[in-house]
Amino acid sequence: MKKRPVLLTVIALNLIGLVALVFAYPHLMVSPGPLVKGHAELATDCFACHAPLRGAASSRCVECHAVPDIGLRTTLGVLIAAQTIKGSFHQELIEQDCMACHSDHQGPKLTQLSRKPFSHALLKAPVRERCTSCHEAPKDTMHRSAKAECSQCHANTAWKPATLEHDRFFVFDRHHRTECSTCHRNGDYSRYTCYGCHEHSQANVRAEHLKEGIRNFENCVECHRDPRVEPSKEGGGDRERRERD
Repeated sequence: MKKRPVLLTVIALNLIGLVALVFAYPHLMVSPGPLVKGHAELATDCFACHAPLRGAASSRCVECHAVPDIGLRTTLGVLIAAQTIKGSFHQELIEQDCMACHSDHQGPKLTQLSRKPFSHALLKAPVRERCTSCHEAPKDTMHRSAKAECSQCHANTAWKPATLEHDRFFVFDRHHRTECSTCHRNGDYSRYTCYGCHEHSQANVRAEHLKEGIRNFENCVECHRDPRVEPSKEGGGDRERRERD
């Protein structure tokens, strides 16, 4: 019977010792992994970022990282030359919650995760709708002349696939490979015109259609959705007929 109080005392002393070690050497006792390179010098100073029993706090992050400089300058005020985004978006967040995206411990070697997925929902609405305020516009042929906002064709959850299926409106053949601005003027992709090419002048189109008894010809793609097939009221014939031809 006397052994039981001794055992409990030993267990209690061990627990007290462990708790003391956690506070004395937290980087050895409870660290989830090594710090990222930029914060390596804080490896033994957990309380530079963490409040005891409460975890990391954004208020401690901004003691070193001035919000107006984040993404633009280092904590020493040196300009950041290589940037993956254009400028910085940290000043346009709905709230300054660093831990929503960042976890500066690299984690176990099996995962090596040091950053949480970024959500565009964290951005203020006007910035969320203006992709080019952060991202460089693509340089490929299709996007080079595009003036409209990316959100007309893309979702901010993923760049691919695009939400716009152009074949639903007009199918491109080898004679219609052109820049968007040829049909969509002034970056307005809600409107289009066919009168910018070859013999398609409005007067000629009007005369030809009236000669054939067609009086409603303002919406070209209603009948000419696919230039590779004979026009029809359904928009240029069905896909099965096109494949057969």
